[in-house]
Order: sequence, then structure tokens, then C-alpha cells
Amino acid sequence: MVSKELELSEQELTKAKEEAAGMLAANEESMKATLKDELEQAYVEELSKLEQQVLSHKLHKQPKQAAFASAAQPRPNGPVTDAGNLVWGRQLRPNILLPSPLKLTVEKRVKPVLAAASPAEGSDSAGEAKVAPVGFAAKYPALVTGFFFFMWYFLNVIFNILNKKIYNYFPYPYFVSVIHLGVGVVYCLASWAVGLPKRAPIDANILKLLIPVAVCHALGHVTSNVSFAAVAVSFTHTIKALEPFFNAAASQFILGQQIPLTLWLSLAPVVLGVSMASLTELSFNWTGFISAMISNISFTYRSIYSKKAMTDMDSTNLYAYISIIALIVCIPPAILFEGPKLMQHGFKDAIAKVGMTRFITDLICVGLFYHLYNQLATNTLERVAPLTHAVGNVLKRVFVIGFSIIIFGNKISTQTAIGTSIAIAGVAMYSYIKAQMEEEKRKAKTA
Repeated sequence: MVSKELELSEQELTKAKEEAAGMLAANEESMKATLKDELEQAYVEELSKLEQQVLSHKLHKQPKQAAFASAAQPRPNGPVTDAGNLVWGRQLRPNILLPSPLKLTVEKRVKPVLAAASPAEGSDSAGEAKVAPVGFAAKYPALVTGFFFFMWYFLNVIFNILNKKIYNYFPYPYFVSVIHLGVGVVYCLASWAVGLPKRAPIDANILKLLIPVAVCHALGHVTSNVSFAAVAVSFTHTIKALEPFFNAAASQFILGQQIPLTLWLSLAPVVLGVSMASLTELSFNWTGFISAMISNISFTYRSIYSKKAMTDMDSTNLYAYISIIALIVCIPPAILFEGPKLMQHGFKDAIAKVGMTRFITDLICVGLFYHLYNQLATNTLERVAPLTHAVGNVLKRVFVIGFSIIIFGNKISTQTAIGTSIAIAGVAMYSYIKAQMEEEKRKAKTA
């Protein structure tokens, strides 16, 4: 009887021990969870305070908070050491209760905080932050923009002068047009090869949109060069001043956009001035005149197709792809119209007049100037308002006409000079009104 009672007592004692052990284990788990929650809450609170102080620019004004800033350094992801660790003055217990590292969700918030506090790195004292040095472009934006305008004008004038000099001893505009585009394409491929800029991907859909733009670009470029070869540079640019008239007509009658009467009236001096200049132009011939007019129409359609081919591609890559397609378009007519003449005597005559070295150098340089001035025109447009760019474009044409007359000594009649001036003034008026209209549309959209 007694043995049975002793056996029962031992069973009850074992059961009691097991229940006690279970209660201790449950209590330990509860303590771990509670401690973890407290640590997470304290971590979030301290990070929030530090972030508010950094964003309010108080970090460099309160030297006492240097310890706070140093505490914001990232902690190792491993377990807490046996000796404990300090986080903003709180002593953590040894890793007996924390057998695994805490995977806190707030770790993602450390990056923006540290990024905001990064100016303090390398400062003379822990509580003072150094201001990042301002670059020349940010310090003198007007000077940089002026440099862009100067280079745009300079390269454009040099291109027109060198281009006309080439035609004086090598009158093959189709072949020279291919050289212009070819040198530009080589430049773009070299830029892509070194990653400046990185080549944007192109697919069949984008290619279908760009082909009409490139075809019009090729036709306009070739016909412009035919005109440059046939007549004086100043006269070609005077005729090309009619391009806004064709743009307005296409917008009204092809795209169905209503053009205000004031815009049409501003184009009247352009038409009048070009007519006056054409009637008394000493270098006038129908090949140069008609080619320049076709160039105006081609560039007008290029603008129409460009609006339909809006893509997210940057302007540098877009112009590179258009140049490649335009080059492919220009090669067949160059071979067809000028190939036999070039092989028979064209190259030989040019080399006999100026030499092989100058001939090749002139072709490479004129192609490079053509590409760079077009690229700079785009870069300048990105830096200034449309009105400023429009006025700059008009002044560019004045510079080209003036310098070409001086360099080549072209004799012009009084009526031609007056007509050219009236045409340029009309283009300036049109550009001003058009740019103001675009600015009002932009403000209306943002309002």
C-alpha cells in the first residue's frame, strides 16, 4: 500500500516538474517576444527622431547631437555579442535571449536618412556639415547658355562657309550630302561604343514611326545642298526663311489646326521680302530656287511626321537613328545621279585643284560641323525657353547671311538687301508670336 502511494507521489512529482518546465519555457518565449517588440518600437522611435532632425537641417546646429549622428551608422546583421551592444544609450542583454539576428523592417529607412546626413561626412567637426561645392555650370548658367549659343552660331557659320567652298571646286551636292550624314553616323556609332550616350533600344514600331521623318529629313537636306551649290549661300537662306509659312500652311490645311490671323499677318513680310530679294538676286537660277523651296516643304513634312512619331527616346539617340536612316535613303540617288561623273572625272578634278589631303580633310570637317551644329541646336533648345530659341534661330540666319556675303564677297543689289532684311524681320515677328502662343498653351495646361 505504501509502495503504491510512493509510486503515485513520484508520478505526480514528475508531472509537476513537466508542467513547471512547460510554464518556464512559455514564460521565456513570452519574455523574448516582449523584448523584441520593445526593441523594435524603440528602434523605430529613435530613427524617426533622427530623420526629423536631419531633414530640418538641425544636425549641424546642435553639436550635442553628434553622438546621435554616429549612432545612425548601420549595425552589423549578425547576432548581438555576449558583451551586449549600445543603441542610443540602451543596453541590450547578451544574446542568450536572442539566438538569431533581428530582421527589422525598418532597416529600409536607414538609407534615405544616411543619404540626407551624408554631407556631414568629412566635416571638421561631428556636428557641422559641409556644403557641396557648386559646379561652374550651376554657378554661371547664363554664361554657359551664352556659350551654347556662340558655338551653335560659330559651327553653323563655319559649316556654311566650308560647304560653299567645297562646292566651288567639287559641285556634287548629292555625294556631299552623303558625306555630311555619313560622318555624323560614324560620330554617333563611336559615341555609342564608349557609352556617351548609351544607345537606346529600337524596335519595329519605333522604326516605322521614324522612317517617314528620316525620309523627309534626307530629301530636305539633299535639296538644301543642291541649292547651296547652285546659288549664293545668302540667297538660299533667304528662301529658306519661308519655312515658317509652309509650316503654318501645313498646320492649317493638313493637320486641321486653326492658325490665328495675327500669325498669318506676320508671315506677309516674309513672303514680300523673299519675293523682292529673288527678283534682283544676281546669282538667281531656277535650280537653286526650286531646290530651296522643296527643302522648305520637306522640312515642313518632317515636322508633321515628328509630331506623330513622339517617343520617350532622348533627342541625341533619336537624331542618331534618323541620321542612319537618312544616310541609307541618300546613298542610292547619289550613286544614280553623280556616280558615273564622280568616277570619270569628279574626284580627279577636285584632287587636281586642292590636293588629296585638303579634299579629304574638307569633307570630314564639313560633315563633323554639320552634325555638331545640329546637335548643339537641340542642346540649346533644351536649356532655354521656346521664345529665346526662336529669336536665336532668326539671329543665326542673319549671322550666316552676313558672314557669307563678307567671306565670299557676293555682290547684292539694294533691293535684295532690303528684301532680305524685310524677310528676316517677318520671321522674327512670326517666331515671337508663335513662341508666345506656345507659352500661353503651356501655362494653361499647368494651371
